[in-house]
Amino acid sequence: MLKILKARFEENKNRHPDVTWETVEALLAQDDNKLSKIKWMEQSGGEPDVILCNDTLLFCDCSKESPKSRRSLCYDGEARLSRKKNPPLSSAMEEADKTGLRLLTEAEYYYLQTLGEFDTKTSSWIATPSELRARGGALFCEHRYGRTFTFHNGADSYYGIRGFRCALELG
Repeated sequence: MLKILKARFEENKNRHPDVTWETVEALLAQDDNKLSKIKWMEQSGGEPDVILCNDTLLFCDCSKESPKSRRSLCYDGEARLSRKKNPPLSSAMEEADKTGLRLLTEAEYYYLQTLGEFDTKTSSWIATPSELRARGGALFCEHRYGRTFTFHNGADSYYGIRGFRCALELG
């Protein structure tokens, strides 16, 4: 796993300027659980890499599109359970919680888009403020026409092209 992560780190230096692999490796060595969480990100198609967002070092899903194995999910367990017809097997929040990860924030998602073009054919649920979620909604983002958009939908909705991206703080 470390070889895969190091190779991706070296291939995408623009995602983490002024950060060395030795720093990342030392932070990972402090907590064995972090590597197992990153391994799940990799195995589920997220292609995790290090990004430096607002002075915070994160492993973030950097796959070109929202990971295929993480699509067709509504936003959270409450939304999934409230569906009267055809509830999905799980939700984005439940899957992230199971692995000890979290969804990207809107700011992190927009920052990720400065590092490349992601979700040009898919969309990703993002962390939704509680006041919006209390009204039944949830947020998702995508990148179209050379620009990043934030949209809302009922939290119980799910589509074959909508998934989720995870983040894990390193330090």
